[in-house]
Amino acid sequence: MKCYNILIPLLTLTFITQTSTAQQKANKLEDYTQEINGTNLSFTMQAIPGGSFFMGSENGESDEKPVHKVQLDPFWMSTFEVTWDLFEPFLYKDYEESSSTEPISPEVDAVTRPTKPYLDMTFGMGKVNYPALAMTQYNAIQFCKWIYTRTGVFYRLPTEAEWEYAARAGASTEYFFGNTEDDLKNYAWFIDNSEETTHEVGQKEPNPWGLHDIYGNVAEWTYDQYHEDYSAFAEKENINPVAEPITLYPHSVRGGSYLDEATDLRSASRLASDPSWKQIDPQIPKSNWWLPDAPFVGIRLVRPSVQPSKEEIEAYYNKEPIPDF
Repeated sequence: MKCYNILIPLLTLTFITQTSTAQQKANKLEDYTQEINGTNLSFTMQAIPGGSFFMGSENGESDEKPVHKVQLDPFWMSTFEVTWDLFEPFLYKDYEESSSTEPISPEVDAVTRPTKPYLDMTFGMGKVNYPALAMTQYNAIQFCKWIYTRTGVFYRLPTEAEWEYAARAGASTEYFFGNTEDDLKNYAWFIDNSEETTHEVGQKEPNPWGLHDIYGNVAEWTYDQYHEDYSAFAEKENINPVAEPITLYPHSVRGGSYLDEATDLRSASRLASDPSWKQIDPQIPKSNWWLPDAPFVGIRLVRPSVQPSKEEIEAYYNKEPIPDF
C-alpha cells in the first residue's frame, strides 16, 4: 500500500525545548489511567522514557534512509489503539450522552463533531473494543481536542520519531523482538493471521514498553508530513523533530495493518497517505473527516511530559482543515 510519487514541499523542522526543572520532573513519568471527566470512559497510558536512537533502517526502503540520530524527551503513549468505545462518543452526541454521568458542559458541546459518515465505518469488522478506523488526520486531531476539553489534559498524535522510538522500545533491530519476522504472530495481526479483518485490541503480547498492537491491527496516524527520505535530518542535532504538516497529502502513517505483509510492520517502515483513500467519497469537495477507502488507519495518542501553553494547545487543535478537491 506504499505510495511515493507525490510532490513534496521542503521539510520544516520544529524543535521543542524544556527547562531543566521540567525535564527532571518529566523523567519520573509513570503509567496511568485517564478518566474522561463526566463520563464512564477511560483509557490507559504507558510512560515512555526519554532517550536517543537511530531512526530509519539501512536494510529498508529508500524512504527509511539515511539513518539518523534523534533525541526525544519522555512522553506517554496510549497502551492501545483508540477504540470505537472512545471514539463514538465524540462522533455522535447521543453516544456521548449515554456515556455521560453528568450534563454535558457548553464547552464540550461546542467542540465540532465529524460529519456523520454515509457508510458503516466499522466495515462490519467489530465495534466494542475494536480499533476505530478510517478517520482523516484532521478528524483524529479534533478527537484529541474533545478529550482535552473533557479532561484539561493535552493529547495529540505522535510524531514519526516518537512513534518509531516507542515501537522499538530500546531495540535497534528491524522489529523490537529481532531482525526476522518469526515471532511476529505473537505480537501483531497482519495478513498472515488476521483473516483480513481487525481484531479486539490487546489480544496480542505488548512490546517491552507495554504497547499493544504497535505493529499491525490498524496502521496509525502520525502528525508529520511524509517526505520521501530523511535527507533533511542527516548530520543534524535532531531534538524532538517533527515535519510540520503544511499540505493535505501525504502524511506519515506507521505500524502497518491487518492487510499488510510482515515487512511493512517493521519499526522503520513508513506509509504515505494518498488521495485514493477518499476515492469513493461522492462529496465535492471531499470530506475533511473520513477516508472510506482506508479501513486500515487508526489512532494512538501521545501526551507530552510537559503540557504546552494554552496558546500552543489552541494553535495545534484549531488549525483549519486543508481543503480537499
